[in-house]
Amino acid sequence: MTEDALTAPSGPGATPLRNPAATTAAPGAGTLLRLLRDGRPRTRSELAAVTGLARSTVTQRVDALLASGLIGPAGEAVSTGGRPPTTFSFRPGARVVLAADLGATHARLALTDMSGTVLAEDRADIDIATGPEPVLDWVVDHGRTLLESVGRHTRDLLGVGVGLPGPVQHSTGRAVNPPIMPGWDHFDVSGYVDSRIARPVLVDNDVNIMAVGEHHVAWPGASHLLFVKVATGIGCGIISEGSVYRGAQGAAGDMGHIYVPSGADRPCRCGNTGCLEAVASGHALAEALTAQGVPATGARDVVELSRNGSVPALRALRQAGRDIGEVLAASVNMFNPSVIVIGGALAQAGDHLLAGVREIIYQRSLPLATENLSIVSSKAGESAGVIGAAVMVIEHCLSPEHVETLVMGG
Repeated sequence: MTEDALTAPSGPGATPLRNPAATTAAPGAGTLLRLLRDGRPRTRSELAAVTGLARSTVTQRVDALLASGLIGPAGEAVSTGGRPPTTFSFRPGARVVLAADLGATHARLALTDMSGTVLAEDRADIDIATGPEPVLDWVVDHGRTLLESVGRHTRDLLGVGVGLPGPVQHSTGRAVNPPIMPGWDHFDVSGYVDSRIARPVLVDNDVNIMAVGEHHVAWPGASHLLFVKVATGIGCGIISEGSVYRGAQGAAGDMGHIYVPSGADRPCRCGNTGCLEAVASGHALAEALTAQGVPATGARDVVELSRNGSVPALRALRQAGRDIGEVLAASVNMFNPSVIVIGGALAQAGDHLLAGVREIIYQRSLPLATENLSIVSSKAGESAGVIGAAVMVIEHCLSPEHVETLVMGG
C-alpha cells in the first residue's frame, strides 16, 4: 500500500506522521523493521548481509528499535563458534491500533495489535445522519474504554483508522457530498479525532477498508480483488497490484450508482434514476417486500426473513444478485480480477444473493476473464472493516519513512 493512497492527519493540533529531526537519530531504522515484520527472527549479521549495511550501522539501528520496543530479543541463533549471536524479532503487541468502521446505521470499533489481530471489540446502532461530532465522540470515548479493558493507554496507540459510509477524498480524508451523511461534507474527521486523542488519524471510505481487511485476512496473495458491500447502500473496494485503487478523486468503486436496466425510472437517493442501489440495496429490497405485504424496514429484516424461509425475500435476494451481477460482469471484463468477494449485511442471508451474482457474471463475462475467477462470500465477515482500518494505519505508520517518529517516542 503506497503512502499517497493513505490520508495523513490534518487540521489544528494534528500529530505529524514524520519528524524530520528523527532521521538523524536512527536513520533507516524503518528499513530493518520492514524486514523483521515477516516474523522471522534475525541476527545483526543477517540483517547486515541482507541490507548491505555496515555492522556498526545495523547495530545502531537495532539498538534504536529495541529502545522503542518495536522489536525484542528472540533467543539465540546456532553458534558457528564462540558465543551464540542474539536474534531479534518484531513485537506486534508493542503498540495497538484503534479502528472504527462507521456505517449508515451502525458503528463497529476494535482495538488490534500491529499484526491486525483483534484484541477487543465494541459495536452500537448509530445514525450517521446525527452528524460528525456525536458519532466521532462515540468513537473516541468507547475507544478509551477498549484501551482500559485490555490494560493499555492512549500513549500505546500507533494511530486511529476510520471508515466512512460515503465518498472520501483520499488526499484530505474528508467526505465529499456524502448522500446519507448530512453535516459531514468536508468535515475534518482526522483533525477532530486527533484533537481529542492526539494520535495519527487516517480516514477512508468504508468499502475500501473492508477490501483491505478481506485481502489481509483471506486473500493476501491476490493482486486483483473486488470487494462488494451490499447493505443499506452498495459499493465496491478495488485492490489492484495489492493496493487500494481509489481513482483521481477517490470515487472509484461507487458501483451503487451505475444504471441497471431493471431500475427503469426508479428514483435513487443520489438524484438520478435507475441506479443499482435503487433496486438491489437492503433499503430497496425492504421497500419492495413491504409493498408485497411482507413488512421489512431494512437489510437486517430482509436477512431475517430469508433465514426464516420467506419465499418473497429469497426471490428478492436472488434478483438483487442478478442486478449486481450485471454491473460486475462489465467490471470483470474491464478489470479482470482474480477474486470477487460479496460482503455487507445482505451477504449474511445465505447463498441466494451470491448465486444471482454468479449466474449473470458467468453468463455475460468473457471466458478468459472468468476461467480462474473466484466469486465468494466474505471470510472476514463483520470484522472486515475494522481489520482493514487497522491495517491501513499499520502499513502507513510502520512504513520506513514514518518509523523514525516511533523510534523517537512520537
